Amino acid sequence: MKKISLALAFVLFSICTFAQDNTVEMATGLRSSGKIWVVVGVILTIVIGMYIYLFTIDKKVKKLEDK
Repeated sequence: MKKISLALAFVLFSICTFAQDNTVEMATGLRSSGKIWVVVGVILTIVIGMYIYLFTIDKKVKKLEDK
């Protein structure tokens, strides 16, 4: 019974995915107006900032471990 209900759940989930639209409306809207580059820039700035923060924390931890 458990296998049948699990299989039925998978079938229902797959039907829901077929019903969805394949186009991403927000991405096409941002791409057409040129604002997608603003989103890419903000994400890139956040990722670079996180890497810089992690490297400075790593240096501080190494300095404390050496003491």
